[in-house]
Amino acid sequence: MAKKEKNFSRRDFLKTSGIAAGALIGGGVIGGLIGPNAGGTGSSTATVPSGATGGILHLQFFTNNEEFQILMQATERIFPEDELGPGAIRLNVPYFIDRQLAGAYGENSKEYMQPPFYEGERTQGYQSRLRRNEIFRQGLQAMQTEAKNRFNANFVDLEGRQMDEILTAFQEDEIKMKGVSSLFFFRLLRQATLEGAYSDPVYNGNANMDGWRMKGFPGHQAAYINQVDSEKFQEIEPRSLGM
Repeated sequence: MAKKEKNFSRRDFLKTSGIAAGALIGGGVIGGLIGPNAGGTGSSTATVPSGATGGILHLQFFTNNEEFQILMQATERIFPEDELGPGAIRLNVPYFIDRQLAGAYGENSKEYMQPPFYEGERTQGYQSRLRRNEIFRQGLQAMQTEAKNRFNANFVDLEGRQMDEILTAFQEDEIKMKGVSSLFFFRLLRQATLEGAYSDPVYNGNANMDGWRMKGFPGHQAAYINQVDSEKFQEIEPRSLGM
């Protein structure tokens, strides 16, 4: 029986996420409190994509540029640039994820990580013996392997629809991974992408606060004394914790 052809859309990955706003744009971040996951410098550097701020950003976790380039393209497919505003790359989402993977979030440093390890129910939370940064690295390598097997090309050289096909295969748990399911990895990747787009820029994502601007979110204002009594809708220039 022939496999039913699928219609892939860049926005399909966001339709069922349920976390495109709310706590995320309010400053909640996967790495927790400001600390090792925010700011700082690392041993590697990379030029920021056109349209982003900061000039030069430093990589703290990734030392393999091929893996980081795959991450960049994958996050852009999940959160693409369109008529509403910039996508993941221009929002510095890959650099946000890099810093999170280098810190407490990537190391699972505040979580119980002792055996036994069994595949749990969806309601049981994190069950893998692998740290998140290990899962990300394995997942990105698996994306490259799938690109080679399916299209005989590097993932970053694929057409958009081909990247979407591979990402959808991860989302539908069709890719074999060790110690974790490809669906679990995809959910981590999508969650981290949205976090990077909407978290406070102090965590190195949400460049220029453009993620907030697309949502009309004011960020962290000291007070609303000048707006609270107005009956008209107020457009407020967003402010970061770092301002």
